[in-house]
Amino acid sequence: MSNSYRDLIVWQKAVALSLKIYQATEAFPKHEFYGLAGQIRRASVSIACNIAEGQGRNSKGEFHHFLGMAKGSLLEVETQLLIGTKLAYISAPKSMELEKIAKKSLGF
Repeated sequence: MSNSYRDLIVWQKAVALSLKIYQATEAFPKHEFYGLAGQIRRASVSIACNIAEGQGRNSKGEFHHFLGMAKGSLLEVETQLLIGTKLAYISAPKSMELEKIAKKSLGF
């Protein structure tokens, strides 16, 4: 196991996904700043945070537990992208692009 979570490719890709989510949600309506936009941002940040926290735990079992939590956050992001698309806050192509990045790069 790596000495630092920062060395984990999956963590690096999770951070990159979170930055893309932040950029994509800039176009959401201002009244959604504390609603859907905020929720999808928090869920995307949670992916990287859970990976980092798990890597810092004392056992592989604990690490796997936190990877499971990261996967749960990823599924939240996918669901929130779908809702954002159905509300026309984000284009279907952009939503699909973000989902593809998430699934491919995070390997869950």
